[in-house]
Amino acid sequence: MILSVSRRTDIPNYYSEWFLNRIKEGYLYVRNPINAHQISKIILSPEVVDCIVFWTKNPESMFARLDELDAYNYYFQFTLTGFGNDIEYNVPHKREAMIPIFQKLSHKIGKDKVIWRYDPIIFTNKYNPEYHLKAFGQIAKELRGYTSKCVISFVDIYTKNKKNMKALNSFFLTENDLIKFGKEIALIAGKHDIKVATCAETVDLSACGIEHNCCIDKELIENIIGCKIQADKDKNQRKECGCIESIEIGTYNTCKNGCQYCYANYSQESVSQNCKLYDAYSPLLCGRVTENDKITERKVKSLKEKQLTIWDI
Repeated sequence: MILSVSRRTDIPNYYSEWFLNRIKEGYLYVRNPINAHQISKIILSPEVVDCIVFWTKNPESMFARLDELDAYNYYFQFTLTGFGNDIEYNVPHKREAMIPIFQKLSHKIGKDKVIWRYDPIIFTNKYNPEYHLKAFGQIAKELRGYTSKCVISFVDIYTKNKKNMKALNSFFLTENDLIKFGKEIALIAGKHDIKVATCAETVDLSACGIEHNCCIDKELIENIIGCKIQADKDKNQRKECGCIESIEIGTYNTCKNGCQYCYANYSQESVSQNCKLYDAYSPLLCGRVTENDKITERKVKSLKEKQLTIWDI
């Protein structure tokens, strides 16, 4: 199986101690976000976990304990944008803190295992296309040699972020303007030996040299683990999403980054209440098992192909 850690919250940043404790214990619990009394027990043995995909804005707290993951294959999706604290409230200064952290992680695990995410892109009067191109260029210059790939996307409006997007006076570009913008992004990235791809976008930027991306990427995972895997498209994701199937272990309303565009938090009050339940030694992230909960062990298995084909000879 592929473990997603996590689309719902920044586990490497805020809950790495919990996750690494669960790795040591060999299992964790995930509460069903639709049916709150259903809890899945996920076995974390290296024999069944083919790869871990980390999603984060700041993995620094994991650095001292990365050796505890030596039995596992993994890579990081590292979000690094040009936004200030007006949009990414709790993210440290990009030039002073986050770029050096990105570089350090790349040095530790290799540039192909650290994917740069410049997403989502939001257009406002302050963060207009010209601003983004300048910020993207500055970051790309600093990340040259520290990553091979950058993923971009344009903000999606959900019920959970609609109010914030309206307050920012955000706007969308026309398709023609998006293509012009994409061409500039691809040109800048190319100068720094970085390939650009989009995440779950309906707009086709292939003419700009920007392909549709798979964040949980079958090809990348196969390269990392050194063998083929049998995996289908993730049916739980949007039609435009090319990710393969994975098991998500995060919990909504627990991310403390405070990003205005976030779709995983209903409110800061909910985040605050849930974070009070955090216990680094609990099987469940930011929660407790009650007598009304039903725990079921989820059937998991390795996706690795056991049989050689003619193409492997």
